[in-house]
Amino acid sequence: MKLKRLLIALTTFGVALAVPAQAFATDFDPSEEFELKPWISIHLGPLDMSINKAVVYLLLATVLTCALGIFTMRFRFGGSKVGRRQTFGEIVYDVAQNQIAESNLPHKAIRMWFPYVTTLMLFIWVINLLGFLPLPLTGQTWHGIPVWGIYAATSSLSVTLALSLMTFLFTHIEGIRYNGPIKYFRSWIPPVPKLLLPLIVPIEVLSQFMRLISLSVRLYANMLAGHILILTFIGLIFIFESYLAIPLVGVSAVFYIFEVVIVVSIQAFIFAILSAIYIGSAIEPEH
Repeated sequence: MKLKRLLIALTTFGVALAVPAQAFATDFDPSEEFELKPWISIHLGPLDMSINKAVVYLLLATVLTCALGIFTMRFRFGGSKVGRRQTFGEIVYDVAQNQIAESNLPHKAIRMWFPYVTTLMLFIWVINLLGFLPLPLTGQTWHGIPVWGIYAATSSLSVTLALSLMTFLFTHIEGIRYNGPIKYFRSWIPPVPKLLLPLIVPIEVLSQFMRLISLSVRLYANMLAGHILILTFIGLIFIFESYLAIPLVGVSAVFYIFEVVIVVSIQAFIFAILSAIYIGSAIEPEH
């Protein structure tokens, strides 16, 4: 069965390469796939609130995340047979509870912030995975038929920055709420000689804002790089206009599987665990 599927795939690419070169665009720029053109223009003064491809992907990921949570978490325990749905739900809960929340959040804060870090992990996992599924949401048409393509909303810096900004704000709000403003901001400064304070204070304040940048850029850069590599290899298959380009099918498939199986989950896990670390360290600065 697997051999049959492989032969079908190779035959498809062989036919595509046999088509005259005029059938394909001679210029190929993978960065064009990440341009966000407004579908519905909405402007509130200087704010651009237009609906574009990234917004649609975010809305779709939100619906799917809610559906995934309801489908996997609302099951009955007990019985001799454990289904795949219950197994998947238990794995997600175990990772979020033991490896993210209990390991990095103070005990007194788990009840409040466990739902946040779990939702964050699931949402980023869903939206990353959604970015590798071909969907007719490119905003382009071919003879009136929507063109299918892949796009990751997290490859847009504005999306990852908005997610990071939530964690950034929650971190400092909780730090002030639990410790008071004076004690919390004083906890930023390590015990050093007073002569070094003019040098240390700006560095420590800057490091707090660097958390916001590193959290957003890490997710953005990983997803952007992965998609550009995949799109580039797929584009080269047609640009070379030769059967010698068939090995690129295997290369692009390897990158695709690597991104879907490893990068998608790791980036969601890292984002959630760093959010838990930042919030936990703000609540109990001494730790």
